[in-house]
Amino acid sequence: MRAVAYIRVSTDKQAVDGVSLDMQAAKVRMYAELYGIELVELIVDEGASASTLDRDGLTRALALLDSGEADGLIVYKLDRLTRSVRDLGLLIDRYFGPKAKGSASLVSVEEQVDTSTATGRMILNVLMSVSQWEREQIGERTSAAMRHKIRQGEYIGGPVTYGYRVAADGVSLEEHAGEQKVIAAIHEYRAAGLSLRKISAKLLDHGFTPRKGTEFTPSTINRVAKSQRIFEQAAA
Repeated sequence: MRAVAYIRVSTDKQAVDGVSLDMQAAKVRMYAELYGIELVELIVDEGASASTLDRDGLTRALALLDSGEADGLIVYKLDRLTRSVRDLGLLIDRYFGPKAKGSASLVSVEEQVDTSTATGRMILNVLMSVSQWEREQIGERTSAAMRHKIRQGEYIGGPVTYGYRVAADGVSLEEHAGEQKVIAAIHEYRAAGLSLRKISAKLLDHGFTPRKGTEFTPSTINRVAKSQRIFEQAAA
């Protein structure tokens, strides 16, 4: 088999402390020599994220498969190729699946996966599904941690919810007296049955202005009320 080797690191730090390019290159070369695979080219994506398939090196590697200059792609680990089950599915459908044009082989040295067989393709999908599950678990834990910080009144970065401001310690949030008056007025006017446009006029009459601009528009009033509800629900 003629194969193109593809290696990647996402950051300079990873290149030094993580799965280095030199180590990946050495592993794929050893694998190719062991199994009699001719390496057409070794392609490097340095400082490239696996969140997208739009990478210069990967584009070059896939082009070699399209042109027929290579029959397969070798990677050190699957996460060097992609971390997305969806993107992996696209690659399998176009390049590595049984119905793909040319049916190129995908080989992972670390996981011992070879998509030239049905068993290899099944193992590949299982591994990527587990990988995605792990990332989603991390996302859920991070989200829970953020909600806990909000309940504790801590600042988690980004724009501060209207009605609050970052306290002097730079970590916690405290109520912004002026903005809280605006929120109280909005609730009062809404309870009285006023439309958003009439509330806008009332706020302007009282000299209330938003963080940006000169007056509260109906859409701004709606966003303020919505963000306040979301903040209160997270803190509940």
